[in-house]
Amino acid sequence: MITVRPVGGAKKSLGTKEILLESGMTVSELLGMLTGMVPDGAPKLDTDNVLVAVNGADSSALGGRKTVLNDGDKISIIPVIHGGAQKSVTLYILQRRILAVTVTNSSLDDLRSRHPGVIFQAVSERFILNRYHLGRILYLSLRSHKNSLLLSKKIETDILMRFALTRQISAAIADAGARPGKNHVIIALGTKRRLDHIRAELLPVSVPLFSNNYHTFLQRHFGITKKHVDSARSNRPLEDILAEMAAVL
Repeated sequence: MITVRPVGGAKKSLGTKEILLESGMTVSELLGMLTGMVPDGAPKLDTDNVLVAVNGADSSALGGRKTVLNDGDKISIIPVIHGGAQKSVTLYILQRRILAVTVTNSSLDDLRSRHPGVIFQAVSERFILNRYHLGRILYLSLRSHKNSLLLSKKIETDILMRFALTRQISAAIADAGARPGKNHVIIALGTKRRLDHIRAELLPVSVPLFSNNYHTFLQRHFGITKKHVDSARSNRPLEDILAEMAAVL
């Protein structure tokens, strides 16, 4: 038997979070079968715009839609754009594609060994307020890299230091680095195909992005007064203050 787990919009289409089916079919045959299982009146399952992950790996990295599904395989059906809480975000900044995924557990060493050529960093979720804050800090690091003005030799270290607002690598790791048992954001820079693989691989341990409010924590952690926040001429005052502080490190 194989276990099929539809995600987001696919789960809405099929009306269930898990389906058990016989093994031995291909990914293409599975998608055809799932299309026929959509109840009347339910949203259409768009099989042309789904990522099929087999045991956490994108099927396109295996045998594509001809991949044979074996007994015990766990398959996730992931719409490229799906409803529900967002578990990942892709940004395109200064001609670089970046993936951000909040996870409960991961190993940077393992990710780097499995995906050579991809740049990885892990940041405590407490140090990233939202997509806007994420984008502003990444822009600073990418611009610094382009101008050969990084805070350290590697861009991934620069990213962590700017979220932690320190020029000391050890302090950045201690403050804003990933900790065992604590949610953290995996940031990956690479090609679209490679990032799609990584997104699928991390799906089993991913949780909704930016679901917690850390404004008060960061304001206190960095000693930013309420008066400073209130005086900022911005719709996102704390995010902009943090970005300005990161820019002058």
